[in-house]
Amino acid sequence: MSLPQFRYHPDPIATGSIESSDATCICCEKERGYIYVCNTYSEEDIEEALCPWCIADGSAAEKYDAQFVDDAPLVEEGVEEEIIEEVTRRTPGFFSWQQEVWLCCCDDACEFHGDPSREHLAKLEGSALKEVMEQLSFSEEEWAEFLENYEPGESPAIYHFVCRHCRKSKYGVDCD
Repeated sequence: MSLPQFRYHPDPIATGSIESSDATCICCEKERGYIYVCNTYSEEDIEEALCPWCIADGSAAEKYDAQFVDDAPLVEEGVEEEIIEEVTRRTPGFFSWQQEVWLCCCDDACEFHGDPSREHLAKLEGSALKEVMEQLSFSEEEWAEFLENYEPGESPAIYHFVCRHCRKSKYGVDCD
C-alpha cells in the first residue's frame, strides 16, 4: 500500500516522521504498515500510534482535536487559513529540539525536506549560507568548525525547506 501524498512534507519516511510498523492505528483501528512517530499536540495525551492515512484525511486531527505542527509561525507569516489547516492538521510534523517552526515563502508554507547532510551544507553559499550563519550567530571560522562535526539530527539542528513556487531552499535552525 502506497503512502498518501503530503504536499508540504513530500517524503516523511526519509525525514523520519513516518516509519514502517505493524502497529494498529488508534484512530482507524487498522494495521497499515506505517505509523507516525513525531509529536502530536492535543488535549488528550496521544502516545499511541496514528497512521499516515488518518493524518492525511484529517480524521486524526478531528477525532483528537490535534495538530502535528505549531500554527503560530504560519499565522505570523500571514499565510492563508486553508494552508495553515493543511500543514498543522493534515501533514506529518518533524522532530525538533524546541518547538518546530514551519518556514514560508511566496505566501505559502514550504515543503519540509528534513535534516540536510553535511555535504549539502558544505555547498551552501550566498544568501542561504549567510542566513544560516546569522541564525546560528556563527562566524565563518565557527561555521567551518561546525561543518566538521555536524551530524543530521544533532544539536544545533538545521532543517531544510523548499519553496513550492520559486523552489528556493530555506533553512531553519534549532538547538537543544
